[in-house]
Amino acid sequence: MQNNIAFGIIVSILLVSLIILFCALIIKLYIRKVKNYTKLIYEKDLEYERTLTQTILETQEQLLLNVSRELHDDAGQQLTYLNFMVEHLKYDAPEITPGLDNLSNALTNLSNSVRRMSHSLNGQILVQQNIIRAIQAETQRLAQLNAFKVNFTTDADETKTLAPNAQIVIFRIFQEITNNILKYANATEVVISIQTEPRFKFSVSDNGCGFDYQAIKASGSKGMGLTNIENRAALVGMDVSITSSPSGTTVFVSEK
Repeated sequence: MQNNIAFGIIVSILLVSLIILFCALIIKLYIRKVKNYTKLIYEKDLEYERTLTQTILETQEQLLLNVSRELHDDAGQQLTYLNFMVEHLKYDAPEITPGLDNLSNALTNLSNSVRRMSHSLNGQILVQQNIIRAIQAETQRLAQLNAFKVNFTTDADETKTLAPNAQIVIFRIFQEITNNILKYANATEVVISIQTEPRFKFSVSDNGCGFDYQAIKASGSKGMGLTNIENRAALVGMDVSITSSPSGTTVFVSEK
């Protein structure tokens, strides 16, 4: 009798154990399914964000290309025509030539500035040259604005090639950084450095007023400039590091 009771207890314990084990297995499978589903939703959200960002950037690039062509074909040609008219007037009326020299020089300088700006907006021209030379040319254009002193250093290998899209994105990031400096930093000096080995990276430092980047990042209210920089970098697999203080800001961009 006692043996039967003991056997019954053992069988009951085994059945309860099997039921608990089965329930645990079902719960584990359910949790795994929820995790996989959540991961799938997250990946779809990321893919949607990447696609949306890519579309926005492509639209921006097309707009910049259109503006570049308008500057080159319309404004550039009109400035060339005006300069031609001034030169013709100087030929017809030599007595007023001294007074027209300054106007002619100003038109020539404006025409050169428009041409450089047109080139800096044209991603196709950027791809045809080299990202390093393109950044160097943009640096020279910034220096001519006399807004701040510009120091450019590089030990980069100009023969190193990057994908065309990566070159355009990196250049637009550089333009966004320098545009932010012009608009907000009140800097008197900017230092730009480029390296290509062992991987491509560049930094832009200024001695401006700076900002509380961590507070802005924590608040989730980053401006369009910072958002554009980070979104563009993510598209081409690059990391962005920003440090800022009242004595200045440094933005570091590098391949992962």
